[in-house]
Formats: sequence, C-alpha cells, structure tokens
Amino acid sequence: MNDKIDRLSELKIDRSEQPQEPRRGPWILAGVVVAAAVVGFMLRAILNGPIDVTAETVRLTQTGSGASSVLDASGYVVARRQATVSSKIAGKILDVLIEEGMRVEKDQVVARLDASSQNALLALAQAQAGSARAVLVEIQAQLTQAELDLARSEELHRRQLTSNAELDAARANAETLLARLASGRENVVVAQRNIDVSQDQLNNTVIRAPFAGVVVTKNAQPGEMISPISAGGGFTRTGICTIVDMTSLEIEVDVNEAYIQRVQSGQPVDAVLDAYPDWNIPAEVIAIVPTADRQKATVRVRIGFRERDERVLRDMGVKVAFLGGNGDSAETTQANIYINRDALRSDNEGNFVWIVRNDTVQRRAVSSGPSSSRGQQVTSGLSPGDRIIVAEEEPLTNGQTVRVTL
Repeated sequence: MNDKIDRLSELKIDRSEQPQEPRRGPWILAGVVVAAAVVGFMLRAILNGPIDVTAETVRLTQTGSGASSVLDASGYVVARRQATVSSKIAGKILDVLIEEGMRVEKDQVVARLDASSQNALLALAQAQAGSARAVLVEIQAQLTQAELDLARSEELHRRQLTSNAELDAARANAETLLARLASGRENVVVAQRNIDVSQDQLNNTVIRAPFAGVVVTKNAQPGEMISPISAGGGFTRTGICTIVDMTSLEIEVDVNEAYIQRVQSGQPVDAVLDAYPDWNIPAEVIAIVPTADRQKATVRVRIGFRERDERVLRDMGVKVAFLGGNGDSAETTQANIYINRDALRSDNEGNFVWIVRNDTVQRRAVSSGPSSSRGQQVTSGLSPGDRIIVAEEEPLTNGQTVRVTL
C-alpha cells in the first residue's frame, strides 16, 4: 500500500521549475545582418555611382521558310566613296591636323602647306593692281585736259584764229588719251585677276576634306614635300591622307556566271562578317554589274546594308546568302530574334533579361527557344531596338542606375 502511495506522489507536477522563454537572439542577429547588408549595398551604390555594364542592341535576323538561301558567296566590304586627299599645288607640308581613326567633316582643314611664296605673290599682285589704278587716274586727268584743249581749239578754229593742223593735233591727243584710258581700265581688270589667282594659290595651301568621313590612313608628315603629280625620286608625297565615307559601305561579291540567274536586284541577303560569325546582318542586292570577268568567269554583285553599324569596317571579309523569299514578309517575326547567350538570365520566376532604359535597368521576362550558332533564340518579350545587358561588374537590381561601356 505504501508503494502505491509513493508511486502516485511521483506523478505530481513539479511547479518549482519556471518554463523557459523561447530564444529570440538568433533571429534578431539574423535580421541585423540582413539590414546591414542592404544598407551596405545601398551605401556602396551611392558612393561608387553607376555600375558599368556591357550592352547590345536587339536586331532582327532574316530566317524562316520564306527566306531560304538559294545561293551562297563570299566577298568584301568596300566603300563607294573614298578619296586620297592631296594638294592642287606642290609645296612643303607645314602642319598635318589629322590622325588615323579621326572623324572629319566636309571642308574641315586636314593640313597646311608653307604659304610664304604665295603670300609674296599675292602682295606683288596687289601692288601691281594699285599701280594700274593710279595710272588709270592719271590718264583720266590727262583726258579731261585734252578734251578741254580740243573744245578751245574747235572754238578758235570756228573763228578762224587757229590752223587745221592745231585742231587735228588737239583732236588726236584727246583720242589717244581716250584709248589709253580704255587700256588702263583693262590693265586694272588684269591686275584684279592676278590678285584672284594669287589668292587662289594661297587658298590651295590649306588642304580640306572633300566630304565627311573617317581617316583610315595618314600618308604624310610635316616637313615633307607634296605634289599632285607623282615624282620619280620617291621623296615627294602625293597624298596627305585617305578618307572613307562610312555611310557608303557596301558588299561586293563575285558570283559564278553559271548561277547569276539566281540573283536579282532588290533580293534580300543575309550577310555574316568573318569577324562576327554569330551576327546576321540584313542586306539586299543593289545592282548586278552588267559585265563578266572572262578570266574568272564571274559577275560582280553589289549588296547594300539595310542597317548601319560601327562594327562594319572597310575590307572586312563577309559571307552572304542570297535569300529566295522576301525578307520583309510576315514570317520575319519575333521568332527570328537571337541574342548573346550571356544576356539570358534565369531564376525561380523563369527566364529574363535586363533592359537598359534611360541609364536604368528593368527586368524583362522572356521566352527562349533553341540555341544555335546565331545565338540564343528569344520567341517573345523582346523587340528590335531594345538594349539588353550582356555583362555587368556587380549584381543588378530593378531600377538601378548603370553606365553602358560598350
């Protein structure tokens, strides 16, 4: 009986021990760490300024069943408008104001020649013109006196107070001075023309760009001689620089004459530069040069770019595909957008890209297709002309300020 009572006493609740409160320290510590990280990130963004990023522009590529290739060829990028800038006169180069890669505008000064001889000739022509005008004033005064003498002689001869010989002499003197006056006026005109020629020679010592473009070669240095005519000695330059109008770049390819019937003017073309094998450039046939090369049995075809890009340079190698369909058909849709593979991001919410708008980034959800040599296909979410980020120095957040470095 006592054993049962002892066992029942063991079943009592011991209220002497106080219940332990839940431990909140770790949660508070974690919240402080997260808050410090957010504040640190914001302070770093404020102190460091915009994050440098690399971006590219979304472009439309011509693919699809309506734009299949009917002929492939290779060629080079050429400039329809380029010029080796030289001088109209021979002279010593005083200053060259351009460098390779520099962009120049129309009539911009690219070089100056030594103009000491031209200045001297201009001063001489101006002095000769002044002398001719002074002689003309003198003749005019003499003619006025001769006309007065002739009038008096005629009056005296009418009164029979002078002989016919004196009247004829006065008349001859007036006519002579009148002829000298006409000659003096012509001499003034000739002197003015000499001034114009000398001024033109002086202007020719300043060499200007014939059109806007980019300097691709610099052929002369200060101190060298230049002449528009090639010299046999080899010490005289014939050009200052070569300027290329980058807006006139196009593609030239030689097509085998056996396949030239597959090419026609206005036909869409898919061009790929050897330097950028993943970049398809929309183009079209400008013209088929109406002559064949009997040595190579080829016909030259001119192809123009539908869009301009600074990456396209003169003399670059290019491969072209002449398309059988119309590059502007309805089949050229968003399914033909290819982007850099590094631009496509993924997280728990799906695929997305970073769009650059007014120096800030915006998250854009996209749907992707298969990857190929053209890049990563994007079927929805992007439009031609969008600027997407390919690489960044630090992690990005929506609405963050960035600076595009490329």
